[in-house]
Amino acid sequence: MIFTGERKTFSNIDKVLLFSFIAVVLIGLVMLYSASKEYDSSVLMFRQIFWIIFGSFLLLAILRIDYHKFISLAYLLYALNLILLVLVLFVGKAKGGSHRWLDLGAFNIQPSELAKITLALALTAYLGRRKSDIGKLNVFLGSLLFLIPFFLLILIEPDLGGAIILVPITFAILYIAGARILHLGGVFFLGLASLPFFWHFLRDYQKERLFVFINPNIDPLGSGYTIIQSKIAIGSGGLLGKGWLGGTQNQLNFLPERHTDFIFSVIGEEWGFLGAILLILLYALIVYRGAKLMQTTSDIYGRLITTGFVALFATQVIVNIGMTIGFLPIVGLPLPLISYGGSSLIATLIYMGLLLNISTKRSLF
Repeated sequence: MIFTGERKTFSNIDKVLLFSFIAVVLIGLVMLYSASKEYDSSVLMFRQIFWIIFGSFLLLAILRIDYHKFISLAYLLYALNLILLVLVLFVGKAKGGSHRWLDLGAFNIQPSELAKITLALALTAYLGRRKSDIGKLNVFLGSLLFLIPFFLLILIEPDLGGAIILVPITFAILYIAGARILHLGGVFFLGLASLPFFWHFLRDYQKERLFVFINPNIDPLGSGYTIIQSKIAIGSGGLLGKGWLGGTQNQLNFLPERHTDFIFSVIGEEWGFLGAILLILLYALIVYRGAKLMQTTSDIYGRLITTGFVALFATQVIVNIGMTIGFLPIVGLPLPLISYGGSSLIATLIYMGLLLNISTKRSLF
């Protein structure tokens, strides 16, 4: 009977979402090998494969548990994540002037990546139990109290991209939950008005990135170097690309951070326009299936969890690709399922497990 129930659960899973997701993961491994030649690709590949396997076990474990149990633990998970974000400021591993990682010996974890999930779960638990009162100002403000501590702690690390990504997650969940446009608009314009205030708290290198976004040539050998090399790499790929392992900007070490935040530049150079479009279409398919799941799930908790993922995933893809082609400032967001990094990859696998779990409870078509 147990195996029958499990077979039924997996037979109802959204297979298009699952296989699109697997395809992107495999593309990520192929491109990481090419992008990490300078960094001893065998070591990085081993670590990335280990994280994929570990994250996949977590995904399978999540599939076997009713997702409502995670909602019941949402506040506890949020509190634990809050503690980790405080700890990382005092005992976190420093890298490039930032304290974003906790050293656990065999591996490091980045609490800001987990914050994307625990924030969505906490908001889902809070709003799901107050769905009839979501239009009230006190409930709306209560929702923002989940965002503000995470946002400020991650901003202090400093991790501007990690802090910013929490905003669309929060706004999307609030909107789908039924928050009033007046309240959302008020917070949006208040945020715009406070930008000059936050400007004074940005680090010098963050300010330089914003200046370089406007004109990369003001510091072509310094702050503007990465974005200039990224655009050269993508542009030189042409229609079909230079071939796997054939990118000169990549293989000759002109492109910094190419195995992490700028791996899309390697894809553009080696696979060309058509290869980049193929990856974007796979991303779009994942977002579409997530949006479809969000629309067809009657359970408010399932709908809000799915909304958080769609907002997170779509925003992160858009921002990462946008910054590699010079359309958006560099804020240090990885390309989901492609960029090297355990915390981001595992967090995405966990969230994907929740989505697939929700998909087993009903049929898309």
